[in-house]
Amino acid sequence: MEAKKGNLYLIPCTLGDTPPLEVLPLLVKKAVEEIDHYIAEHEKNVRSFIKSISPRKSQPDLQISLINKFTDESETPAMLAPCHAGFDVGVLSDAGCPGVADPGALVVAAAHRQNIKVVPLVGPSSILLALMGSGLNGQNFAFNGYLPIDKRERRLEIKRLERLSAERNQSQLFIETPYRNNQLLESILSTVQADTQICVACDITLPTEYIKTLPASVWSKQKVDLNKRPTIFIIQK
Repeated sequence: MEAKKGNLYLIPCTLGDTPPLEVLPLLVKKAVEEIDHYIAEHEKNVRSFIKSISPRKSQPDLQISLINKFTDESETPAMLAPCHAGFDVGVLSDAGCPGVADPGALVVAAAHRQNIKVVPLVGPSSILLALMGSGLNGQNFAFNGYLPIDKRERRLEIKRLERLSAERNQSQLFIETPYRNNQLLESILSTVQADTQICVACDITLPTEYIKTLPASVWSKQKVDLNKRPTIFIIQK
């Protein structure tokens, strides 16, 4: 008879320096307190988050496997080995929900192939919170990740997303490295049509949270500094 496997828990964390229990349910705290095996992008961030939500948890007992966008599928069996030994494993993102705009999806896919139960826990997703607060189409939307850095390619991609939005009545979401946010907003405003709706949602769940949706013609008269502030952009034609 096959031994009982542990589960793979997808554990959301905060989107910034917010007290964890202001945005996370108690079930997340319970999972963190019971799990010693983790998969994450950065060990320092994992340890800091675990300490913030469970200060009494023994840090030396933590076993942390690292994953990033360069991780190969062949590395996932070792990460999931504790599950086959009967231990639960937690996947943690640097911010928000693991597996969503996050390399954790690789190990989740491997868990399904290995018949390991995947348990997603409730927590903040900047993508969904931005969409919720935008007033744009939440019935039909697409998340496009990062846009090209090259100015010409980025402009072409913005035009393509605007066209898709019009053809499909679909909200188009995307992000940028925080220190390039202001440049991206400038690119959007200089590219889209005047009546295209633009939502800028930054610092979600933080005291400095800012969410505003306006047509491009009005945005051009606004002054907002998005530099180094995690931001979701949404356009809808």
